[in-house]
Amino acid sequence: MRIPCLLLLLLGAAGLVRADDAPAPICTDRPTKSTGTCTADAGHLQLETDLASNTRARGDGVSTDTWVALNPTLKYGLDPTLDVEVNVALYTDLHVRGTGSARGSGDAWLKLKQKLLTGPALEIALMPVLKVPSASRALGNGAWEGGVLLPVVARLSDAWSINLSPEIDVTANTSGHGHHLATAQLVNLGRTLAHDVTLSVEVWGAWDADPAGHQSQASFDLGAAWLLGPDLQLDGGINLGLKRETPALQAYVGVARRF
Repeated sequence: MRIPCLLLLLLGAAGLVRADDAPAPICTDRPTKSTGTCTADAGHLQLETDLASNTRARGDGVSTDTWVALNPTLKYGLDPTLDVEVNVALYTDLHVRGTGSARGSGDAWLKLKQKLLTGPALEIALMPVLKVPSASRALGNGAWEGGVLLPVVARLSDAWSINLSPEIDVTANTSGHGHHLATAQLVNLGRTLAHDVTLSVEVWGAWDADPAGHQSQASFDLGAAWLLGPDLQLDGGINLGLKRETPALQAYVGVARRF
């Protein structure tokens, strides 16, 4: 009886070691517009993508309906606090009522995220972004653009957290000549529930100082994520425009996978 008991003890200890050494659950920038402070694990790939999304907007007598199928962001962890990311919408179908439609891939976005502060209650990161004008003129403006984000996450408790993602961008003028500044701000409140479900609610605002006419947008956003395992997440959300210049409705479903 001593040998079986010893084996059981060893197996139990091995199980405890595996549990302690198991990787933390996948951490993503999905859903909602907020950007988290976490980076992809060093030496690992992480894929975060919309499976499908729909955006409906109306302004100045023009109605647009945009469908995007697959909008992946691929991340690779360079070290425990730094990752490199690339994002491109693989298929976009833009329909302008009474005008026509356009189909194709979107612009490519290159990103680098660096953690600046990591603590039990507060985390801060820095993320510069660069847009590569790879989309057709019907789906993009053909201009190089970029910006920088400063994601901040404050953990209020084991269940509640607040995310701030201030952003400033250099954006092309609608005239096609020169650039101007634009900025975006948001406040996101997250709540972790039982069965690895997280709900998010946020208020987002953006301001654009285009010389042709300043513009501001605002939306009220809801998101939900379901962790199916340590390396797999399903999510979805809906964004409701609060101003005329903002798309009236955006809805999406997506997935994230760590490799």
